[in-house]
Amino acid sequence: MKSSWPELVGKRGEEAKDIINRENTKVKAEIISEDAIVLAVVVCERVYVRVNDCGIVTQTPFVG
Repeated sequence: MKSSWPELVGKRGEEAKDIINRENTKVKAEIISEDAIVLAVVVCERVYVRVNDCGIVTQTPFVG
């Protein structure tokens, strides 16, 4: 299964979330601010979709 989505950088966050959830049914994508601080805990069922204030993906989403 796919584990990273570099092609989603620059897309709308909601669109990226839908694509991730469709392409890997074992994970759940969550939209968060690009400035959000998160614990460095690997969770194999999670993908953070980091977006800017305009809702655009700014970093490659990946599992973990």
